Amino acid sequence: MKQILLIDREFGAGGCAIGEKLAARLNWKLFDETLSEEIARLAKIPVDVCRRHEERTDPWLQRLINLVWRGTFDRNLPSPDLAILDTDRLVSIIQQVIEQAAENRPCVIVGRGAPYFLRQRTDTFSVFLYASRELKFRRILKRVGNEAEAVKLLDSMDDDRRKFVKHYFGHEWPNRQYFDAMLNTGNGDENTVEAVLHLLNAANQNEGAGKA
Repeated sequence: MKQILLIDREFGAGGCAIGEKLAARLNWKLFDETLSEEIARLAKIPVDVCRRHEERTDPWLQRLINLVWRGTFDRNLPSPDLAILDTDRLVSIIQQVIEQAAENRPCVIVGRGAPYFLRQRTDTFSVFLYASRELKFRRILKRVGNEAEAVKLLDSMDDDRRKFVKHYFGHEWPNRQYFDAMLNTGNGDENTVEAVLHLLNAANQNEGAGKA
């Protein structure tokens, strides 16, 4: 049975709100902001300093920090300890947190590359959410309250996600083969929730029929 619902999304497409609604309707555990909190906690664990990153700026590390920290809209997350962190370690931490979350099924996991980290599992149902640029801008502006910052986030966050997936998994983002459905949230949050629930239920009915 599909007991792990994965929500990937364009930045500003409403993935957080829709993921929350889906978790409530399903009565499943939600992993969204808590993922970033756990990643932030683990990123400050003292470890051996990675020598090859001590004396130079790692642009990939900054991209990942933007994805994990800025992408949440949560300004209260602690910053990672850059002196003890490099990109490979941060990716390893993200993977660890995602895999631990998946063990708490049934659950809904929003973002953080979950469809790629969990691509070998057979108990996941993956959905990609997208929207028009205007709709995404309005959503982001409502959260940050600043037009310049909203445009900057709109133009940069998805580009960083695309580069992250390409760099670490060798795939284009979004990679259609990893998703069971791709939905336009311009149809409204509630309609999107209903569509996802319908598709998830159909997938589980099909699996049940196949085993009968």
